[in-house]
Amino acid sequence: MTLFEALRESHDIQRSLCRQLTSTRSDTAKRESLFLQLKVELEAHAASEERFLYAPILMTDSGLSSSRHALSEHHEIEELCEELSVSDKSGAAWLNKAKKLSEEVRHHLKEEESKFFKVAGRILTEPQKTTLTKRYVKDVVRMRKKYAEDYQLVAVGKDGKVKKAATQAKPAA
Repeated sequence: MTLFEALRESHDIQRSLCRQLTSTRSDTAKRESLFLQLKVELEAHAASEERFLYAPILMTDSGLSSSRHALSEHHEIEELCEELSVSDKSGAAWLNKAKKLSEEVRHHLKEEESKFFKVAGRILTEPQKTTLTKRYVKDVVRMRKKYAEDYQLVAVGKDGKVKKAATQAKPAA
């Protein structure tokens, strides 16, 4: 797996979770679960991507502007996630904000895959790409586990992907 394939794998997960989240109607529990899965995936991906793709590109003159732009979009997405992290996710206003998040995420992913990956592909050497791939793949799973543990309603499966946490049986009365 190449660095860009590993990143696209997370991008595909993000797109799928955005689609599922924005198609929820009145099932608040499902909305909560999908939002937390998306939030964990976005946070884990952003942290690992910033460390193992943006940082090396940021250190070059030809990658400075692209990296800054991508980082600013990560910040915008993070702020939208914070605005959505409220206890009441049942209203139309919340869903509209979730749709805005979905639009921002899709815009960022499209731009990154069509522009930033090309810049990075020209800047990074093949040995750098190999090393960064290994580090990114290991780190994104670690970060998923960290954030899933923070939120507790989501978990990370053996495949390293975020999922709804298994419901715990209620203690016998």
